[in-house]
Amino acid sequence: MRFHRLRQVATARRAFFGALVLSVTAGLLAGGGTAAADTPREWTSAVKAADGVTYTATNHLTKAADGQGRKWLLAWAGPSKQPAPDFLAVIDAEPKSPTYGDVVNTVTMGPGTGNEPHHLQYMWHKGDRIYAGGILSDTTFVFDTRALPAVRLVGVNTPAETPCGTLPDAYQVLSDGTAYGTYMGGPDVSGPCTYTNGEVRVGNGAAGSPGEIVRIGKDGRTLAEIPAATEDGESAEQCGNVPQLPAASCSNPHGLAVREDLDIMVASDFAEARNFMTPDSPLREELARQTVRVFDIKDRNNPKLRSVSKVHDGPRGALEKRPFFRESRVVMEVATTNKPGHRGAFVSSMAGGAVFYTPDITARNPKWREVFDDTTSYRAFQKDDSVTGSGDNSSWLAVSPDDRYLFHTVMGQSVPFGAPLDATTGMLYVLDIRKLLAAGPKTRCSVDELNEAYTGGSERDCPELAGVVPIRDVTAGGPHWGTMDVFQRGHGGIYRETDRVSRIAVANYFVSGSFGGGGDHRVCMFTLNGKGRPALDRGFRDEHTGEPCVAFDRTSWPHGDHGDAQPHGVLFAVSDRVLR
Repeated sequence: MRFHRLRQVATARRAFFGALVLSVTAGLLAGGGTAAADTPREWTSAVKAADGVTYTATNHLTKAADGQGRKWLLAWAGPSKQPAPDFLAVIDAEPKSPTYGDVVNTVTMGPGTGNEPHHLQYMWHKGDRIYAGGILSDTTFVFDTRALPAVRLVGVNTPAETPCGTLPDAYQVLSDGTAYGTYMGGPDVSGPCTYTNGEVRVGNGAAGSPGEIVRIGKDGRTLAEIPAATEDGESAEQCGNVPQLPAASCSNPHGLAVREDLDIMVASDFAEARNFMTPDSPLREELARQTVRVFDIKDRNNPKLRSVSKVHDGPRGALEKRPFFRESRVVMEVATTNKPGHRGAFVSSMAGGAVFYTPDITARNPKWREVFDDTTSYRAFQKDDSVTGSGDNSSWLAVSPDDRYLFHTVMGQSVPFGAPLDATTGMLYVLDIRKLLAAGPKTRCSVDELNEAYTGGSERDCPELAGVVPIRDVTAGGPHWGTMDVFQRGHGGIYRETDRVSRIAVANYFVSGSFGGGGDHRVCMFTLNGKGRPALDRGFRDEHTGEPCVAFDRTSWPHGDHGDAQPHGVLFAVSDRVLR
């Protein structure tokens, strides 16, 4: 994807800034009756959005969707080739089900195409709605899941409702059912933009800088646009902008974490995407962000930027001839701890291949230390010392609800530095973080010597590698996004949410057309043993090939013969009637 051509590409796909010009007939809320065994039952929900367009979501329920409620894996996907509809796939995720791994429903979106489906929220709880972003169309869709495996569209947040931000990325749902979302790119048009609280920032346009935070209601409407940039600007030397802003900004929020009990929200800055994704763009190193933003959210509609802190290079970076791949570069993801006694947070760097930690995210000026290098994980299965975390495209990051483990996906190097792509492969790894968290503010762990990058931190409280699974993918892509399964099935087929993670699901895809983003389009499942060690779930098989993982490269879907698709956001959810 060439973000510098965002407007042209999106317009061609009839999807950017409300340029959806097709219309559909109202009253499509039809209930699907009994259909032939080989014919999906179809019914459509519709929402007329603020832009005047009627958006639709059409369910295509197969026979495998019948029966008692169960656990599902949702995958937000787009077609590999246009024109074809974007869709939310509903996959049977109950291991005891005879159709485990089957795609039982595809919910196709209309009227436009080319949203480039991106993320869903990190976690789903009973009663939550689903927030799904179209990064190219600058649109957020909201779904009701009470009738799973059927899904109903209940809201659409259009580009006109977020004039101060573009490129919706991550979502965190609050206890009241509303959500915060990171909008990584700059305002719709260059120049000054006024936020909900009356503050003004100057931006350089769509997919540029500065990005923002948006609070979205359960009906999809914007409750607040929230500035993420400082009023006076940041270091012009570090925060490159193209074109340069009067007040330089590194504000391009990507990852998002919320601790409502602490009234804290944390966002990690990625890059000025419009120029960053083009290899020969100017100032590329200065566009790779190293910053983390913390907000006070006591007033949920008017969060206040509390701090902007920076992560720093580690021992491997001192030998790195390419500054772009030093440990601190491109802080993609953030994850907070969960328990009341813990206030720590983690961030990971996409280009740098490292994990950083601060023991107190509520501090006025959080201090970050590198506590793990992806190189250590590679050493567990790849003995070639030339393969390191440098440029390994580390991605999804999550702390288990019980604060025992840190989960991390790595896509692998998209451009091999002297090694074949099957050596610089993607992976899922798990860190045991109990000792680190137990140390509280007195933590000593710091990866500051070169040997620690290869073998793990030497201090006693450093994270320990619980396990790693390579995910072989030679498409110059790999496992980007993931989700945790915390739902336990009990007597009578009733599920309850726990704080223990039993499985992880990941999607092997990043962004269409980006260098190193294609992936092999599989969705894979991994089990965890009692010590946090992951293993590929070979029972989670594609219904057509019989191979482990669900292949999104296929000819037919419940909605028709539309060919290969690209899954990005994934999320576990359970039928409402069997979840207590």
